[in-house]
Amino acid sequence: MKPPELLKLLDEIYRDKSALRARHVAGARLVGNYDFNNTYQYVINREDVHLAWLRDAIADLGGAPQDAADGDIKGSGKDAQQTILRDDVAQVDAFVAKWKPRVESISHARNRTMLRLMLGETLEQKRFFEQALAGRSDMLGRRADGAGTKGTVLPTRWIS
Repeated sequence: MKPPELLKLLDEIYRDKSALRARHVAGARLVGNYDFNNTYQYVINREDVHLAWLRDAIADLGGAPQDAADGDIKGSGKDAQQTILRDDVAQVDAFVAKWKPRVESISHARNRTMLRLMLGETLEQKRFFEQALAGRSDMLGRRADGAGTKGTVLPTRWIS
């Protein structure tokens, strides 16, 4: 794959990943369950890292990526939370299905390895969303006995 083709591909995956991140930020604002929201914060943090990797790879090729617009998700309550989680499973599935074969076509070893890692972590996010849908509260690990939270979290991101 020649540098201009690689730049185009990296720019496209950047836009898709940025849109996925924007959706997860919007979803986190509506997911009040502490454990689920905490998982969204983790997912958003990992997506920030993925986007930084992509920005660097694009800059190395002389490009400048554009971030997606903010995500817009409406709803409230437990039903909305379930809908958001189901939609996120589908969105992540579609993202990986679209990009996995294209990543394998990249001849640049460093970028291909970076994108494989990114897709693997994105599949881990899908697993988190599926576990949340199933009612699991230990997506990021078990808490110490007696540790817990009361109520829900504020609908804003506390990681900057």
